[in-house]
Order: sequence, then C-alpha cells, then structure tokens
Amino acid sequence: MARLAQTPGLTDIQQEIVSTVRSFVDKKIIPSAQELEHADEYPEEILEGMKEMGLFGLMIPEEYGGLGESLLTYVLCVEELARGWMSISGIINTHFIVAYLIKQHGTEEQKQHFLPRMATGDVRGAFSMSEPGTGSDVSAITTKAVREGDEWTLNGQKMWLTNGAYSSVVATLVKTDTGSDSVYKNMTTFLLEKEPGFTTTGGLTIPGKIDKMGYKGVETTEMVLDGHKVPTSAVLGGEEGIGQGFYKMMDGIEVGRVNVAARGCGVAIRAFELAIKYAQERETFGKPIYQHQAIAFKLAEMATDVEVAHAMMVNAARLKDAGTRNDIEAGMAKMVASEAAARVTTDSFKIHGGYGYSKEAEIERLMREAPFLLIGEGTSEIQKQIISRGLMRDYGTK
Repeated sequence: MARLAQTPGLTDIQQEIVSTVRSFVDKKIIPSAQELEHADEYPEEILEGMKEMGLFGLMIPEEYGGLGESLLTYVLCVEELARGWMSISGIINTHFIVAYLIKQHGTEEQKQHFLPRMATGDVRGAFSMSEPGTGSDVSAITTKAVREGDEWTLNGQKMWLTNGAYSSVVATLVKTDTGSDSVYKNMTTFLLEKEPGFTTTGGLTIPGKIDKMGYKGVETTEMVLDGHKVPTSAVLGGEEGIGQGFYKMMDGIEVGRVNVAARGCGVAIRAFELAIKYAQERETFGKPIYQHQAIAFKLAEMATDVEVAHAMMVNAARLKDAGTRNDIEAGMAKMVASEAAARVTTDSFKIHGGYGYSKEAEIERLMREAPFLLIGEGTSEIQKQIISRGLMRDYGTK
C-alpha cells in the first residue's frame, strides 16, 4: 500500500469499495488508457465494468436501486478512477451531479422515473449551464423557456456538455420569466430527456463532439434547443421548482467541486507515481537521478502537494456528509487540488525530460489533461470569490 493519500477512519465497507476500484483501475484502465485516449475512443468496455461494480449508483439511495454510499466514498472512488484516466472520472461526474440533483430536489415521480435506471448506468446524465457567450457568469445565460399552459418551449444554445451524446437526461438551466427582481430567481432547471447519440429529436439537437487538446474519450458537445417542447413535469422539482433552478444547480456544483478536487488528486497521484518510478530507473552522471538533490527536492514537493490536496478534499466531503455547509471548504479543495495537479504534472514532466514529450509516455497525456481541472467547475479566481464571500459571512463585523 502506498504511503500517500491515505484516509483514516474509513469503514470496512468503504475500504473494500475503494480497494475494488483501485484494483479495477490497475488491471483495466491504466493498461488501455493511452491507446483509447490517443484514438479518442469511447471506453465502452471500461464502462461495462463500472456498471457491474455499481459505480453509477454509488450515492443513489438503496430504495432506488443504488448503493446509498456517502460523498466521501464516492470521491475516493473518483480519485482512483482519475488516477487511471481522468476522462473516466468525467463520465461519472456529470452523471453523479444529475443523480444528486434529482435525489435532493426532484419530485417523487422524477426520482422513481430516473434514479433506478441511473443506478444501473442504463440512463446516464449530463449537466448544462454554460453557453457559447457565457462561462462563470451564469446570470448572462440567454437560453429561454416560455410557458403556455402546462407546456414550455425552449430556445437557445448550450455549450460544454460532458456526456452530451451518450446521456439520456440533461439537467439544463434556462431563463424563465417569473417576474422576480432577481435574475437568479428567473431561472429554472429542466430535466430534458433524449435518445443517446448525435441526433435531433423534437427541436433538441446534439450536433457533434468538440475536439479538445485533452480530456478525450469522453465526448464534450453543444446542445441546440429550437422550439423544444416539454411539460411542467420536466421541471426539476415540478411546479415548485420554477424560478428555483439556479439555487438547485449551485447545490449540485458544490458537490461537483469536491468531485473535481478528487479528480485533481487522482491526476497528481498518478503523475507522482510516474515520476518517482522514472527517477529510480533513469541514470545521469553515474547514478539514478533521484539521488540528485534537484530531483529529490521536486519529489518531496510533489508528495506534499498530493497530501495537502487529498486532505482538503476529504475534509470537504466529510463536511457535506455531516450536513454542514461546505461552500468554503469545497472551493478551497477544488482550487488547491486543481493547482496541485497542474504543478505535480509539470514537475513530473520535467523529471521525465525528453522522454516525457513522446506520445508513448503516459505523462504526455496527463500534461494535456491537468489544465482542464483548472477551469472545470469554476476557475481558481471564481473559487477565491466563493471563499472570500464565505469568510465575510462568517467573520464579518457588521
């Protein structure tokens, strides 16, 4: 067992689940990740294995066919999956956020309709807030839903949907005119159902995948809504969910930030593993390079980054599981882990030298994957805004 990134206080069941996922990663993901990633090929066989382990329903309650596990168990599994291939953790992340939103905020009918099939992985979820002209400024979204009786018509263009094609349900935030003075109370989340694939159905189009520098294998798409009609039963939370979409989505983003922190931890762990192995194999000036102080100090700094990121991620997850507000801690964990992943990956790349620039080197893939974590679920600058606002809420003198 490796020394780094250990989690004290786990139950026997948690240890068994995480150990099973780690073994799956070592045997099934790491050996095939390079080939699949370079080919930008969807990892069907790996996903079937994840279905068999019940990972798609890890946090879905047992009454709906899931395992009913904690956020901590989930993010420790994500950390292991990202250690094998970050794209795999991306497939399950957006699915997890949608399942969480339905579990926390959906009507009983929505829970019964979606969660049992989501628990098996037969229905997978995608999550959509961003648009071509907006990113972190959610208030600027322009996609609209107009109500006529019990039917809504949606028009607009959404962007950066992970699982956009292979998903069957897309949690989508749009503007709805509720007459509120606050733009955030004029937003509603819809659960848009569709057939998997790059298709057009009833005014909902997934036109094709976006080519990316990394984060390959899993597809990222846009979604065009052109007169797409849905009933009010498609509103997350039903009638009571109208105008509450922003706040529900932010709840999902909060757990999503802990998830991205876990992905950062996984990438950093793998980059460190590759570096410390290579540092013992590669020799210069008559000795292994780890015996040179410049390399030894880099390894020490990398290991410290891994430990700090893992500890902050675990703390944020445990706070959420305890029912405690964790917006500050989730933002801190996401910021620290994503930046640690970038630093550790870069240092690992430097330790590999010229070999690391070769496409046969695993670190080459990690160098293209780590930057995504710096922007996914909000940049570090956005996290600093969240953290500072939370600090003023708790430490304000007025």
